[in-house]
Amino acid sequence: MLAQKTIDIIKSTVPVLQVHGTQITTVFYKNMFTAHPELLNIFNHANQAKGRQQTALANTVLAAAQNIDQLETIIPVVKQIAHKHRSLMIKAEHYPIVGEFLLKAIKEVLGDAATDEIIQAWADAYGVIAQVFIDIEKQMYEESAAKTGGWSDYKEFKVINKVQESEVITSFYLAPADGSSLPAYEAGQYITIRLSIPGENFLFNRQYSLSSASNKEYFRISVKKEVTTENPDGKVSNYLHSDINVNDTLEVTVPAGDFTLLKKEGPITFISGGVGITPFMSMVATIAEEQPNREVNFIHSARNGTVQAFNKELIRIKDSINNFQLSYIYENPAEKDKLNPFFKKAGYIDTEWLKEHALMTDGHYYVCGPVPFLQTVIKGLRDNGIDDAHIHYEFFGPSLTL
Repeated sequence: MLAQKTIDIIKSTVPVLQVHGTQITTVFYKNMFTAHPELLNIFNHANQAKGRQQTALANTVLAAAQNIDQLETIIPVVKQIAHKHRSLMIKAEHYPIVGEFLLKAIKEVLGDAATDEIIQAWADAYGVIAQVFIDIEKQMYEESAAKTGGWSDYKEFKVINKVQESEVITSFYLAPADGSSLPAYEAGQYITIRLSIPGENFLFNRQYSLSSASNKEYFRISVKKEVTTENPDGKVSNYLHSDINVNDTLEVTVPAGDFTLLKKEGPITFISGGVGITPFMSMVATIAEEQPNREVNFIHSARNGTVQAFNKELIRIKDSINNFQLSYIYENPAEKDKLNPFFKKAGYIDTEWLKEHALMTDGHYYVCGPVPFLQTVIKGLRDNGIDDAHIHYEFFGPSLTL
């Protein structure tokens, strides 16, 4: 419990964090990595280069300050972040390091405005907030290790199959190198893979959605190849596409994540953009196996049919679900794309199209894709009267704001 005076001081810093939060977290990461370069083996370099991690942390710190007197209200957000931390093997011993450099960054950015009283209040608050994360993540570590087929830390997996799904997306089928069994996972969850790229000083970690229903034989991830290796995201995706082949090995953590399929009956609409389709492949395949009478509306947006993945797989799944509507929207369709019986529209999804093709009585809506896509679709659903409680969405990478 924090003293009321401490709570009042933290609350008073909210306006400052709204203005300087990202600057503080940018200084924080820079100084922490300078002092502890070994942490670059854990953090995603691409998210750092793009500023996404800095923004996400600033949002988290701001939310904590705004809710410091009722931290239970941000537990859902804490759990979402804790899933990512557990998947990346962030441990309790990392939190004192983070606390030290976060306080130093506040002082560096705010200067004399960061009085000793403010720094002490934030030190006290950080201790409470960090303990919330540590306790939740400890439970997650214990649960992942205790699962049938579960494990702790990273485990070596062998690539047992590699399948090109489209011009830009390739699937990798991964099985434990030691032949052990796999834990069951929830449709929509992801794994972290860790690899070493020749010539690079640090390990690379990436989190990829599992793109098939839970099974005892393999994990499947489906990776979009970014355009260039100069793109921070492209370094790993290009290496996977060009250098990782059948019989190669990758290190993998137990599946994690809370963007998962609602198992209750009732209509469900999936709306994806680009590689955002991957968690929905796991979800819709699970519905085909377990709830074939469930009403499903599957809407996918892509640049064109050449870059779209899983067309044949979706058609097979369609035959396994009794009430399945499938729609493709292509930004720039080729003439052959227009011949696909499931092609519905050239251009983009908008509010009017959603009103005509996506609304379902008492339905739930799952949305995944690039941030501008999420913004457009979620606004369109809200404008059509869909309650936020029925809208579920996922960011790939650090959570930002819409």
